[in-house]
Amino acid sequence: SALCPNVINQRNLKTLNYLFYKRFVEKTMTEENWADHIQSTVGENRWLQGHLGQSLLRHCGARGAARWAQRCRLPPDLLPRAVAEELQLLHIQDRVEEVTKADSYEDSKKKDYYQLPIPRENIHFLQTWEETLQCWEKVLQPGKVVGVDMEWKPSFGMVGKPRVALLQLALKDEVFLLDLPRLLEQAEAKGEKEKLPRFIQMLYSDAAITKLGYGMSGDLSSLAATCSALKDTEKQMQGVVDLLAVDKQVDGLSPEHSHEERGVRQPEKGLSLLVQHVLGKPLDKTEQLSNWEKRPLREEQILYAASDAYCLLEIYERLCKDPESFGLGSDLTESLVGKQSKKPRAKKQLNKQEAPSPSGQECQGPRTEPSRPPAPISPQELSVVCDNMLQGLGRYLRCLGVDVRLLDNEDDHRKAAEIARQEGRVILTSGLPYQTLRSQVGEGRCFSVNCSEKAKEQALQVLKHFNVHVSLGDIFSRCQ
Repeated sequence: SALCPNVINQRNLKTLNYLFYKRFVEKTMTEENWADHIQSTVGENRWLQGHLGQSLLRHCGARGAARWAQRCRLPPDLLPRAVAEELQLLHIQDRVEEVTKADSYEDSKKKDYYQLPIPRENIHFLQTWEETLQCWEKVLQPGKVVGVDMEWKPSFGMVGKPRVALLQLALKDEVFLLDLPRLLEQAEAKGEKEKLPRFIQMLYSDAAITKLGYGMSGDLSSLAATCSALKDTEKQMQGVVDLLAVDKQVDGLSPEHSHEERGVRQPEKGLSLLVQHVLGKPLDKTEQLSNWEKRPLREEQILYAASDAYCLLEIYERLCKDPESFGLGSDLTESLVGKQSKKPRAKKQLNKQEAPSPSGQECQGPRTEPSRPPAPISPQELSVVCDNMLQGLGRYLRCLGVDVRLLDNEDDHRKAAEIARQEGRVILTSGLPYQTLRSQVGEGRCFSVNCSEKAKEQALQVLKHFNVHVSLGDIFSRCQ
């Protein structure tokens, strides 16, 4: 950050704007979750604090902005005048109103969203090796079916793989939440750092234990970034069912249909859409972008994490009982369990953010014989426009010297085609927007990346496809 402070400031400002969009436009983040990220993004940076004050006034009005300014401890001299005046008039009554509002919100959630069918005392948050050992004794049993999920702090487009902060293992009657950073730290202090990775490898490589996940390849690459001893786990795993591959075969999945049913709320997507279709109600994803590294976890985070893993068990059970009613073959179990997992190939896109799109798919319709790769080019010769769900990829490519334009969060996807035609750029997109954009530009001028991958993997995919050769001098050449 010392080398390029202006780039870091602009990146954090983009994150700030994205957080406001998620909270006040999309309305898909809880207040606590949003506040955590706002405070960690802005910190003590006076320039960002000034922007935060202006954005609060725009979205919350003077009184609401004053309440947030108080909570975020913004310096009064950086606040707009109307907010500074309201700050002096704040009373304790605001807090009471907040609690009342939060209570009614919790009641409505129970009606609208999937609820865990097990008691709260059956969710165990594990931070010591002794507790974890009891978990493994229950999980590592032949014939068990285990729902597996992971959580990490969102990177908001920052470069690098995220480190897993929580590993969730769900059995029929209980869910275990493993505090991975704490457990790895304790093991290293005792000189036993190989113990936890060994148990995780035993779980994934045992064909007699059925592991359920959703987008497991992305989870496992983050797990490998967290602990290098787990880097070969994906190659060794057996008895794995990735429901991301299954939901591409399920009849009737449609984000638009979900949107019509649920009124003004955002359309369901990814795992939430599959849960709604199979179990009747979607997942409450408002905690998805939480700061999962912060301890202690809030109660809402614990319930969200447990639900994310446990719902996999219920989906799998329902699909195995009656696969034909969901448009699946009767040999669902036989065809999926006991085989070494492969990365799912996308057959159709569920949404722009959670379901991966066909990697390396150009605007050419069905593939024919592979053509000869293009001649090598430098990053400066590649001009792209990134759709707004690929801002992390855009920033990564810009760091490598590529000429990048980014759509804003509020922009319609079709604006990418307009920019591409006017400026001769290639569109980088993913998911459903690809289908819309493919016919609006010339052949080979649109490229779809896998949205379940992280920015670095997406960038490597783009560089390989366009045969871009990056030299040392290209790196950060556009950050001057």
